[in-house]
Amino acid sequence: MDDSIDRIQQIFTMPIFNIGSNQFSLKSIASIAFLFVITFILARLVSQIIKRSILATLRLDRGLQEAITSIINYLLLTLGVIIVLQTAGINLSSITVVAGVLGIGLGFGLQNLASNFISGLVILFEQKIRVGDYVEINGLLGTVEKISIRSTIIRTNDDVFVIVPNLRFIENDTINWSYGGHRCRIFVPVGVAYGTDPLLLTEALLAAARSESRVLSNPPPEVWFDSFGESSLKFKLLVWVDKPHNSDPIKSGLNFLIEYELRHRGIEIPFPQLDLRLRNMESINNLLHRQNVAEISHESDTNGSRQDRKKPQPKPFADRTLPNLLRRVTYFEKCTDNELLALITNGYRKTFAPDIIVCQEDEPSDCFYIILSGSVEVISRRVEKSIATLHEGDFFGEVSLLTGTPRTATVQTLTETILFVVDRLQLQRLLFNHKNLAEQIAIQLSERQQILISMGLLNEEDLKKSGETALMWVRRRLNLIFGVPLGKG
Repeated sequence: MDDSIDRIQQIFTMPIFNIGSNQFSLKSIASIAFLFVITFILARLVSQIIKRSILATLRLDRGLQEAITSIINYLLLTLGVIIVLQTAGINLSSITVVAGVLGIGLGFGLQNLASNFISGLVILFEQKIRVGDYVEINGLLGTVEKISIRSTIIRTNDDVFVIVPNLRFIENDTINWSYGGHRCRIFVPVGVAYGTDPLLLTEALLAAARSESRVLSNPPPEVWFDSFGESSLKFKLLVWVDKPHNSDPIKSGLNFLIEYELRHRGIEIPFPQLDLRLRNMESINNLLHRQNVAEISHESDTNGSRQDRKKPQPKPFADRTLPNLLRRVTYFEKCTDNELLALITNGYRKTFAPDIIVCQEDEPSDCFYIILSGSVEVISRRVEKSIATLHEGDFFGEVSLLTGTPRTATVQTLTETILFVVDRLQLQRLLFNHKNLAEQIAIQLSERQQILISMGLLNEEDLKKSGETALMWVRRRLNLIFGVPLGKG
């Protein structure tokens, strides 16, 4: 029995190979392996403690916390390996020589592993891709859950975890939707029948976009005329969202809203169409003529007169469309379709409950309003008197906005009211891009000279002294407020 134990001890203590002047047996190798395991556990434990106790209190974002934790873990692991090797009496210069020799033989076999290792270090240190980012690589969309030294784990929208080698992020074009912010643009294609009014369609698509709560209002939604298709006019609705991982549900919500808006306005989504050409039209016409004569004779015999079988025509959409309402506004009644399209694109709808104050007297004017539905009351707080009641198609707040003066009255809703709102920034952009529209507004505003005088903006004696007309004064005022240079005459 003792002989067997001695033999086993001799086997474990028997030198197997030498590195420099050091001899290594199974016992020493097992000891070094055990120390390596302890080093790995300690490095992992210390890095997690630092993450939870220090990094979490600094309120760093998730990606930066994970990157710092991984770097600390690898540094501690490297330091621990060096200490273990030094404790075992291994000369690191000897290890370098051996590693160089093995590297020549194993380089080709392990080149992918080495490439992924180096790519992992690049990803961790560059911080272009971090844990929590929403990325797209070769059609794979998902959230980065973990970045290790060899691979990265991505969780897809279907909650599937995919292990991606780090080299793919370096070699391929990677889209990081979260880099520099969490905002991205979504395209929703829409095809409508030929003959559809582009203004009416633009209003419908923008109304759908602004009804979706997950769509950002700034930058505002846009509508692009994409192309002339074989069976339809092709448009695109462009919206911005700040949750790229929800892009598919947002698209679905937009499609539901678009379908409702198109159906509500009587806009047709066409089926594919083919043109059919017939030969020998004279023979066909003669045949149809004889058949019609026979049918008329038969109906005269039975009913005494021919029944009117005309198919009822669909009712046109009401005159409450936004383009028609805008043309009822004095300043926009001579607008072209393109100018109305720009105005619709730059404005937005807003719903107010009853008894809500829309704007206060003496407040700065930052937008003007057109009533799409409902009614409002205009009140003068100075005399505590109701001045007017405005209804659908009426507008207010335009003079204060155009002249840069405070509100002259308070406006409060009487019923649930939907307003079309054009704010100062959007109006400035509109006037700058459409000089003809700016000139029309200047002319219309100058014709309301008495209102400008009552507001204390114009003085007839000052105009006579300066030789300036009301139109020249309005042009100068618009240039001062909005930076829109207009004519001198």
